[in-house]
Amino acid sequence: MSEQQSITTFHEMIRELAEIESRLEMNIDTTLWISDPHGAGERFVSILKGRFGLVWRTAFEALPKTFSNEKLEHLDRIIKKEKYIEADDFHIERQDVISALVHIIRYKVQSVHDFDLIRGSINRDLKPLLENLILNFHVPNIVYENEIIADKMISALSKIVKQVILGQLIVLGDVFDRGNEPDKILRILSQRDLKPFVKFVWGNHDILWMGAAAGNKSLIAEALRISVRYDNLDFLGRLGIDITRLKEFAERLYPGRITGNFKARMEISKKLEKTLAMIQFKLEEQTITKYPQLGMNSRLNLEKLAAIIKKGDTSGLADSDFPTLILDDPMRLTDEEETIINDLVDQFTKSKQIRRLMEYLFVEGKLYHINNYIMNIHALVPSTEDGNFEELYGKKGKELLDHIQITVKDIGQNYLEGREQEPFQLAMMFYLWCGPKSPLFGKDAMKTFERYFLKDRASHREKTLYWGRNINNPDFMNRLVEEFNVERIVFGHTPVDISKGQKIASADGRAINIDGGFSEAYLNRGHSLIQTPYSLYAIILPTVDEIIDLRKKKEPNRLSFEMIANFDEPKKVRDTFIGKQMIKRKDELLQKIKEFSESR
Repeated sequence: MSEQQSITTFHEMIRELAEIESRLEMNIDTTLWISDPHGAGERFVSILKGRFGLVWRTAFEALPKTFSNEKLEHLDRIIKKEKYIEADDFHIERQDVISALVHIIRYKVQSVHDFDLIRGSINRDLKPLLENLILNFHVPNIVYENEIIADKMISALSKIVKQVILGQLIVLGDVFDRGNEPDKILRILSQRDLKPFVKFVWGNHDILWMGAAAGNKSLIAEALRISVRYDNLDFLGRLGIDITRLKEFAERLYPGRITGNFKARMEISKKLEKTLAMIQFKLEEQTITKYPQLGMNSRLNLEKLAAIIKKGDTSGLADSDFPTLILDDPMRLTDEEETIINDLVDQFTKSKQIRRLMEYLFVEGKLYHINNYIMNIHALVPSTEDGNFEELYGKKGKELLDHIQITVKDIGQNYLEGREQEPFQLAMMFYLWCGPKSPLFGKDAMKTFERYFLKDRASHREKTLYWGRNINNPDFMNRLVEEFNVERIVFGHTPVDISKGQKIASADGRAINIDGGFSEAYLNRGHSLIQTPYSLYAIILPTVDEIIDLRKKKEPNRLSFEMIANFDEPKKVRDTFIGKQMIKRKDELLQKIKEFSESR
């Protein structure tokens, strides 16, 4: 290396060292979590615009305590609407609104780098005025005195506030199924202005669709069955899936009204649901039989069903109309079923619309993500009844999760590059969707067959395994935090019903479940979790009915909070997982600088 190159490298090391040291002393970014939106696109958009309650809390932290709750709630509405609004029962000057918005922005912008990030999105016409305001330089009085100019400033500042308050959004999976707009949610998450701030963790319903896109036939049948079960035919149309042949087949199979416990509202959807269910069950059982190492033989129900029908004692069945069930070979598809599913598989795996959605999930998604010493996962880390890590594929704990993540990424790469899939890997996607030891499921079995066809309601119950009990066991939690080098774990998957007194966080605050039953098919509520430099707390979102009721009363949406932790000192980047990596890099640079100086 030449003398000049050595000096350049030396200066670059000093610059990097200075950047690291500066970053380590910054407050951590605000992180917001949301889980299990399940296709509720409109509600997701509505709540995302309000930043899931983050606006109010950030204003509370940033502004003087003399700023009353009434004014905070009114300011929250102004920021959400991005325009000046007169309050009904008190007056707040435009100048005070502008001052408050600037305070919030200054509170969140900690460096020249942060300011440069927002510069590109500042209203061009107002850019000099806005920059002077934020940087505490002089601005002319007309900014405050002229209502038209003041209102434009308030709108522009509100947009900036929304941008700067969100450092990171972590989505804990299950975008698909139930609601009709999972594609809308994924388009929002992948938008250029939001995508860099999003960390996506796969849920089991996402894995279902990912495995289907990659070519698993039973998962294709299941993804379509769930879609028609919730009458999401428009969604399938947007994906480019033509179900005309399937409809004609279903109408021929079931010319009358459908019997059995099928949940779709429209009669045609019920017929499609039953047709796809039988195809799904046959394909699943073929997979289970082909790969006994999956350990799912308890899910072989069709031979039992065929035996019941042969015997003629169908009193225990909720449905006895099975025109496609071949009694002497119940797992075999009929010729027409084979034709139908092959057509759907061809459409599904070649759909450009599905590919765009799957590209985001396969490339951006992970099985788990560690942020600020918090582990984020959709459902659980597999564990045993006695509180140890459960073994699967000869691996457990972190090694198991890493192995699964690598495998799913491999499947995604094969799919996106048009390569043939390894058959057992596709079978593994089926297991991840509904297998008892899957880190995405956590129950003994998925009892779809029983709920459709058996009268005995006891047979419908899905036994939850050991995660819920183990996370309240200090010994297991100690083992978990040591295994993953974290302080807490955040997850979703199973809704927390606060109306029944359930808590979002465990007693010690180390295990936090933020699934609030976001979609209409569940609790229609939703929770979010927020970590700021000063606190960690959950927000309990209102239901749609509660929002409508408050609007009728012209009252603000007052959010409920569950405080999990307050920090005596603001959390710094140096306190985080990334901070420790930066400190390691800093030490390496210091050693290199020392060696360079000594060699001079």
